[in-house]
Amino acid sequence: MKNAWQLQEAKAKFSEVINEAIQHGPQVITKHGVDTVLLISIDDYKKINKPKQKLSGFFNNSPLKNNKLDLNRSKDFPRDIEL
Repeated sequence: MKNAWQLQEAKAKFSEVINEAIQHGPQVITKHGVDTVLLISIDDYKKINKPKQKLSGFFNNSPLKNNKLDLNRSKDFPRDIEL
């Protein structure tokens, strides 16, 4: 199992790089010794980019949904600040 490839090797063994990404996860391709490209399977991509939940759905599914919050504001005056 390999997950880092030099560009020349990745070009020569492109099918193998793809198979590694599908079977073992993301594959890094380097150019002149620098990590340059990340090849991931379409399944991994879909997991990363799945639609985010709406804020209303987040609050509706919260385990704190039925907790009561104290939303009363203090009637005190604000403190003095020197400017």
